[in-house]
Amino acid sequence: MKQEEIGIVLEIDGKMAKVKAARHGDCENCGSCPGDMAIVMDVQNPLSAKPGQKVAFEIPQVNMLQAAFMVYIMPLLAAGIGAIIGWYVATQFNWPVVPWQVGGGIAVFVLSLLLVKLYDRAVKKNSKMLPVITKILS
Repeated sequence: MKQEEIGIVLEIDGKMAKVKAARHGDCENCGSCPGDMAIVMDVQNPLSAKPGQKVAFEIPQVNMLQAAFMVYIMPLLAAGIGAIIGWYVATQFNWPVVPWQVGGGIAVFVLSLLLVKLYDRAVKKNSKMLPVITKILS
């Protein structure tokens, strides 16, 4: 299942276009995108759209679910796993448990953020996961 969005092409860079689109309902409450009511994203441009044109583009739904898991759920799971590792280390050496749980949770959480950054770079390089312009509207 794919989600269609509408935006305006800002600039072209080879086969890619920077498209400014209105925020959609899925990210309305997130607030992590730049700007008040618009986001700018890299979109594949197989139709050779020009700057200033209004275009429709599709975002595969699977990609959004996978990205949401990587950005929101995986760091929380990592923090929990880090706390469990901290608890285990503290009990093995008979150290105070709470500081080790907190430290382990924070350490593994930070490592998960690095993994999210690597995932973001991989997604940007994988053309199958990027949105694609499907129609030029004007």
